[in-house]
Amino acid sequence: IPALVGQINSGVDILANNKVWFITGAGRGMGIDIAKAALAAGHRVVATGRNIDKVSKVLGENENLLVVRLDITNPSDAEAAVKVAVDRFGSIDVLVNNAGNFYAGYFEELTPENIERQIATNLIGPMNVTRAVLSMMRKNRSGHIISISSIAGLVGQEYVSAYCASKFGLEGWMESLHHEVAPFGIKTTIVEPGFFRTELLEPGSTYWPELTIDDYTERSNKSRTMFESVNGKQPGDPAKLAKALLIIANEKEPPVRWIAGADAIAGAEQKVAELQQQINAYRELSTSLAHEDA
Repeated sequence: IPALVGQINSGVDILANNKVWFITGAGRGMGIDIAKAALAAGHRVVATGRNIDKVSKVLGENENLLVVRLDITNPSDAEAAVKVAVDRFGSIDVLVNNAGNFYAGYFEELTPENIERQIATNLIGPMNVTRAVLSMMRKNRSGHIISISSIAGLVGQEYVSAYCASKFGLEGWMESLHHEVAPFGIKTTIVEPGFFRTELLEPGSTYWPELTIDDYTERSNKSRTMFESVNGKQPGDPAKLAKALLIIANEKEPPVRWIAGADAIAGAEQKVAELQQQINAYRELSTSLAHEDA
């Protein structure tokens, strides 16, 4: 691993056996970097997005590149995009569920429609695409499903309740899916990035609450200012994450969960410590609940 980290930092391409990568949300943010890294490493790439002109523009022309329109919230779109990909390249070896958005705001200031749209994109969308791919992967007895989550899928915090709900749901589904598809030789990986310098906080991906409640106003203003101020200054380099993802995808036994970024590791370690503290604090009460004859 240290040698591979050196390759990432030095910009050396990580070469592996040629695979077919199917990437959602490839027209913006981290999806661009993942698609470019996979192409540079000699893989064939199916780059999808709602705006195929934008995807084509940012990725350019490449004989190993297929650009396909895909709205992940539409199951029919997912089935059609997968069919086009298989018709062109014969199979899909690595699925990267990357497309997503961010509905910011305190729970009471978010409408039911806001929350439904957040979950539709960040949870139901990846389910739609994965469902469209799984039958082929089962038939091949191989494949790797990678879903881009967030440290917010492991650690909840204020002002991101809808986003955390969607990512916590994504992680619960993916962790369960791992056990369901492992007998077919299909691998799964949840990626939990911290703050990376992507377009997630740009207007096209972030939605701010329209409702205001006086009790939340001061904290809401501070939270929004914080997110807006960090935009473009996030510490994580998405190009490095993309190259690291090639390493993960080339592992014989890839991790079920990969925490990406020093800030994400710090958050995860704090979460683990808090869980252990809560377990210990009520251990006696928790273990006293069995039937007497159990």
